Amino acid sequence: MKSKLTYDDVFKRLVKSAYDGRLEEDINELKQQGDKTLNQYIKYATGGGEPDQIVYKVKECNGDCSCEGDNCEVSCLFGAIVRDMEGNVVIKENSCSGCGQCVEVCSHDALVDKKEFIPLVEILKDRKVPVFAIVAPAFYKQFGPNVTAGRLRAALKRLGFYGMVEVALFADILTLREALEFDAHVRTEDDFVLTSCCCPIWVGMVKRVYKDLIPHISPSVSPMVACGRGVKKLHPEAKVVFIGPCIAKKAEAKEADVKDAVDVVITFKELDQVFKAVGINPEEMDEDISEHSSTAGRIYARTAGVSKAVTDTINRIRPDKEIKIKTIQADGVKECRKMLQDALAGKVEANFYEGMGCVGGCVGGPHVLIDPGQGREYVNEYGEEASSLTPADNKFVLALLKRLGYEEIDDLLEDKQKMLTRNF
Repeated sequence: MKSKLTYDDVFKRLVKSAYDGRLEEDINELKQQGDKTLNQYIKYATGGGEPDQIVYKVKECNGDCSCEGDNCEVSCLFGAIVRDMEGNVVIKENSCSGCGQCVEVCSHDALVDKKEFIPLVEILKDRKVPVFAIVAPAFYKQFGPNVTAGRLRAALKRLGFYGMVEVALFADILTLREALEFDAHVRTEDDFVLTSCCCPIWVGMVKRVYKDLIPHISPSVSPMVACGRGVKKLHPEAKVVFIGPCIAKKAEAKEADVKDAVDVVITFKELDQVFKAVGINPEEMDEDISEHSSTAGRIYARTAGVSKAVTDTINRIRPDKEIKIKTIQADGVKECRKMLQDALAGKVEANFYEGMGCVGGCVGGPHVLIDPGQGREYVNEYGEEASSLTPADNKFVLALLKRLGYEEIDDLLEDKQKMLTRNF
């Protein structure tokens, strides 16, 4: 008899078992049902599988796909999903980027993304190794209209985390670097740059499909990577867990040149399931306040946020630059494709290109908990609450840069620390 448990059901049940100290016993109970698909769910819900692989097929759908308006083959940006002679889905591992687009459109749990939280539970319970949660800028009020940064921090500490850092703080640092990159590379009316911040789907499209545009991409890491490296520089013994709305971040964290930054990636949806499994309600927590990011870093979570952040910052630090920044944004995969194709064809409409793989930006990611429109409003609200508009005026950012080894803002461009740069 087949189990009626879904992949998410299995994950929530095993999270509770792990915190209760009976994980192995509960896994054995589930396996006694003799359901092959259930056994696959157990494997990937507990972080099993190949170390660098994110997406797995756990059962056949025989081509009888009920996914509305899209399907896994169409959704794959890189041609990694094909069907065999019987109509069964086949994932071409050498082509798969782990972006998770196929998981998002699969309506019957045939494709799943590996969950990495459960192997972390014993470390969180033991508390001998500090584990930092770094949360994506899209987090604000995702877990309830009253869940501020302070309440989320308190809830994460209740789970066993040592502390919480807003990735927006390092988005501030990347904003300064992107502004300096723009100043250095846009010297004529024909020059343009593609931002490399934030979105791994956008970066993957450039690296894998639109390779001729690589010379125009800013050689910066994402704020997630910068934040992970920053935490580990200040706390070398720490483990870092990124929490955000994006499946693709799981794959980004495993890329060879940046895999030193983040140990585990979990999504908002997964964290919400963890809270519910162990009986933690973030809305009931007391405030644990420690917010230091500027407006610029906070609005990275929505489409055009990066563009506005860099525009405001370059106007602040290079007010006399003759060639002014002119931005253009692509909202979602289809718009990203069109914009990159136009750039390849010489139809250059701007000198700063921003691409977001999800419609609305990160607030429209596959594992957000609230409506993307509401998420955008909350992000803008949180941005307006910041005490500084740009990182150039943020005393916390300037002090943090010195702790990380950057004495002056201009040092970010040369990046002798090698924290903020990658090779494309």
